Amino acid sequence: MWRAIVAGAGLTHVRTRRWAVAVIAWSMTTLVAGAEPIDRRTLDQWSAPYRGWHYHAEPVIPADLKIPGSETFRNFDVPTVYRIPGQEGTWYLSFIGFDGKGYNSFVCESTNLVDWHRPRLAMGFGRQGEFDFGGCVVGGYLYESYDIKSPRLLKKRDGKYWTLYGSYPRQGGYELEPGYEGLASSDDGLTWTRAKATPVLSVHDADCGAWETACIYQPWLVEHDGTFFDFYNAKGKGRAVEQVGGATSADLLTWKRYPHNPVVAVSPGQYDEQLCADPKVFRDGDHWVMFYFGVGKGGAHIMAAFSRDLRHWTPHPEPLYKAGGHPQGLDRQYAHKIALVYDAPRDTFFMYYCAVGTRGRCIGLLTSRPLEAAPKR
Repeated sequence: MWRAIVAGAGLTHVRTRRWAVAVIAWSMTTLVAGAEPIDRRTLDQWSAPYRGWHYHAEPVIPADLKIPGSETFRNFDVPTVYRIPGQEGTWYLSFIGFDGKGYNSFVCESTNLVDWHRPRLAMGFGRQGEFDFGGCVVGGYLYESYDIKSPRLLKKRDGKYWTLYGSYPRQGGYELEPGYEGLASSDDGLTWTRAKATPVLSVHDADCGAWETACIYQPWLVEHDGTFFDFYNAKGKGRAVEQVGGATSADLLTWKRYPHNPVVAVSPGQYDEQLCADPKVFRDGDHWVMFYFGVGKGGAHIMAAFSRDLRHWTPHPEPLYKAGGHPQGLDRQYAHKIALVYDAPRDTFFMYYCAVGTRGRCIGLLTSRPLEAAPKR
């Protein structure tokens, strides 16, 4: 590795041993600095913009929504927001539903980020005997930008839009193990089809760690400096513990896991002592923020971790939002699986989340300022 560092500095010969030692020492310091935990004062500062949420009274996607042609699906989950280039007046929200056999993915649309219409199928069950027969969970989209305030525009690569998706090989129940991750593409950004015949991440991969041998769940895709990153949650055999890992790729097809996975692990006695799951990663100025949900202390809560290099992460121990906060009881049991988008005309963040409580499993909405006080569009 050190030979590569020296070569990368453009050296063909090392003229002095002292100079070489200095290069190595500097490189080691840089690498170690990236791995150092972020101090609490900085964590408090970086997390402050994502606290103090305001409630939208009703679910934006109710638990009993009747989707034309898919009326048996309900209990909706895993919201993700995006826009399609050339259609900047419309927002799209993908989400999943469960029909007793497995998941399907759906999409609806809005012009104001509050009222959502025209729900329809985005990606259904795969073929019998294949890794996505039990259902597909789209949402790890390739965006043009991952900036925290970007408009979430889908990006074309080789003439198509792309998403990583979670999948299950069996029908007949809820998230039947083992779970996998696949790659899908789309011509229009609305309907998705499998782009690779085999999973991009599997419990059977040679570099699969012990912490992820039972089931791999939902991916989140990031592109940065010519590299693709996949952040995902998984669990090991015999353990009801989910944690977050990372993998990288040059082409979206072949992935290599981080050697130091998991990058966000459960913390005994904390709000994420049982699960760390569903990571969503964005660039926020000079650092990265990962929104995820933790399970601990009696509920599922919206958490955040921070990084300077996309490889080493420090979680904030206090949730951004705790389950049970909604005055109508929408999230009395769980508040998790978020989608975050910024609406510039109203200078407002919209956070969609899976809320479980008095209204069943639905998709709720929190905003960074009361909508009635936000500037008019």
